Amino acid sequence: MSRPSSWHRTALDRIPGGRDGRRMLVVSIIDKTGTGLWAGCTALYFTYVSGLSLAQVGLLMTVSGGVGVAGAPLAGLLADRFPLVRVIAATQLMRGATLLALLTTDHFLLLTLYSALGALPDRAGSVLIKLYAARQAGAERVRYQAIQRTTVNLGWSIGGVGAAAALATGSTQAYTWLLVGNVLSYLAIAALTLRCAEPPVPSRVAATAGDAPRPKASSPWRDRTFLGYTATDAALFLDDTILQVAIPLWIVHATDAPVGLAPLLLVLNTVLVVLFQVPLARFGATTPAARRLLVPLTGLFVVGTVALAVSAAGGRTLAVAALAVAVIALTFAEILHATSSWELSVALAPADAQGAYLGVHGLAQSTQRFAGPLLVTGVMTAGPLAWPLLGLALVAAGATQHRLIRDRVTPARSSLSVATVTVSEH
Repeated sequence: MSRPSSWHRTALDRIPGGRDGRRMLVVSIIDKTGTGLWAGCTALYFTYVSGLSLAQVGLLMTVSGGVGVAGAPLAGLLADRFPLVRVIAATQLMRGATLLALLTTDHFLLLTLYSALGALPDRAGSVLIKLYAARQAGAERVRYQAIQRTTVNLGWSIGGVGAAAALATGSTQAYTWLLVGNVLSYLAIAALTLRCAEPPVPSRVAATAGDAPRPKASSPWRDRTFLGYTATDAALFLDDTILQVAIPLWIVHATDAPVGLAPLLLVLNTVLVVLFQVPLARFGATTPAARRLLVPLTGLFVVGTVALAVSAAGGRTLAVAALAVAVIALTFAEILHATSSWELSVALAPADAQGAYLGVHGLAQSTQRFAGPLLVTGVMTAGPLAWPLLGLALVAAGATQHRLIRDRVTPARSSLSVATVTVSEH
């Protein structure tokens, strides 16, 4: 049997979290490959296989999105009370079971019920993986999350290519096989997850000399600073909806750019994330540094939204160039925000309630996914000048967050971004 080369061993050693951290990255790429098979054709499955009307599909997805908002805080509470690895595996199995249940019926109410139940563990996933990274990777959690996000994008790309190939056959049976493929991916990752050791649970934080203890709220729901941070972060997550929903629709309804540009811009977004997420993570590796990233982040939002307004000025060449600038700016905003949000959401959470706090923070992304499409379609309806106004609103959200967390994120408290020290470690 051949042994790994020294280069290969060195590359693996640079991944934080040890063997179990690497195994969880494999879980992520399999997970998102399976999700990539199914996510792009979900609405089409309900239309062509289940026979639902357009209005029924829209209502089903709206209800599912609303119910899914509860998944993040629920997952956080469970993770503070039960072994994290088992909670992750349970959510993966629940995702597979609810998805498989779709094959058993064409009834609208049952399909809505199964989709809503599936949305709960689906929204919980990102919170649980973030919590796993915080516990397993310690001080290198930002780098680990950056690597994890790169694997996620690779998985999405692989799954998307597989879905495109299957749908190219023109058979409605392809939708069923894509669904089954996603279910099999959940079974595989549940088995892999259960092979991971339980990460250390932070039980107390070691105080450094001259570092006063930080007051802790007994619950994130009574921590006004954290709730304000979560609310402003929900606004900063809007880059996702702008890139995934608004830009394709904007191309069709407001610009002279070719329709075929939309998937190419999404590919550009994915490539940039894969190339730059890990290298740029070092700029948010400490809590004060993560707070400083809010300044260039909001500047990129302004550039991206102004470029979207310019793209509607007329002419194909101008539209294509402006849309490319918008996607590049918003993608780098996405990268910086991911880095900042990972570090700040963990650093602001007391060590003995990380799950509950990260669960509440998960509401930021869940709420954006639910309300974001309505907001951006309203902006598009208002016309091109509404885009810069949205950019300024996002600047205000970033500035509010920057000021809000100032007293909880200072150089004197930089130990917050260092791995928590548990009783078992000393």
